[in-house]
Amino acid sequence: MSQSEIWTEKYRPAIFDNVVGQQEIIKRIRALVQAMNIPHLMFAGPAGTGKSTLALITVKELFKEKWRDNYLELNASDERGINVVREKVKDFARTKAIGAVPFKVIFLDEADALTPEAQQALRRTMENYSNTCRFIMSCNYSSKIIDPIQSRCVVFRFKLLEKKDIITVIKRISEIEKLKITDEALETLYEMSEGDCRRAINMLQATASISLDINGEMIRVIASSSKPTNVRIVLDYALTGDFLNARDKLLDIMLKDSVSGTDVIKAIQKEIWNLQIEPQIKVKLTEKTGEAEFRLTEGSDEFVQLQALLASFVLAGSKEDI
Repeated sequence: MSQSEIWTEKYRPAIFDNVVGQQEIIKRIRALVQAMNIPHLMFAGPAGTGKSTLALITVKELFKEKWRDNYLELNASDERGINVVREKVKDFARTKAIGAVPFKVIFLDEADALTPEAQQALRRTMENYSNTCRFIMSCNYSSKIIDPIQSRCVVFRFKLLEKKDIITVIKRISEIEKLKITDEALETLYEMSEGDCRRAINMLQATASISLDINGEMIRVIASSSKPTNVRIVLDYALTGDFLNARDKLLDIMLKDSVSGTDVIKAIQKEIWNLQIEPQIKVKLTEKTGEAEFRLTEGSDEFVQLQALLASFVLAGSKEDI
């Protein structure tokens, strides 16, 4: 039996029990599937939290071995015009389902990328073919979906996965792939993923391509992320008034470790609240960090903005007004 067959046998994707996090949502979806009747569904929430996976599980559990004949998946980021709704969606929706379930399922991934015109056309399609077709839509921002479509759907809001959920998935993969992973590496994977399970798995796979023995240092190298200890050194230099050493250490982190300015700012923002300074100063420095991040997203020079941010830390350390 191949490795992929072992994985499929032990952890079949189409089993609700193998989905981590979102337990309340899974409980309600499972009940709908057991009744063999689902309404139009909308899964909204951050990336990497299981929206597309749960949609596929729902379809597989509904239709069993005939799921491919009764399922159409469209990625709205690539196909988001009105012609897609008029042609592909409508042609699939108007045909009768195969098997015991009286409807087909159309899954629209990244539905918030649909144009307003396509959403209006989809609204009518959902009305006209509700007897023969159900829609499952996933999106990052439900506010980008027009109200008439939202009112036709049961909306489930996904949240970022907790630490225990990410670690459960990583340990499951490590067991199957024969990986040795330290507790520090698990902590680092969770910190880097920020609740995005897809990102955690991708980092694990990239690290495992180098070595089957995985530690936190390897994951940081793969993720090209600055170590919190190094960022703390930069901030300590700045708070003691040593701007030149703080600047040199910061440039060293960015150039040698290939860390972007945005990632450095995120690390600084996390580290601010561990500093031994007054809470009011922490608030002001957080505000300055936000201003620097905004300027970076607007296209400003990374080195200039980060040096300006370090200057704010120097002023804070010398009790000057920032």
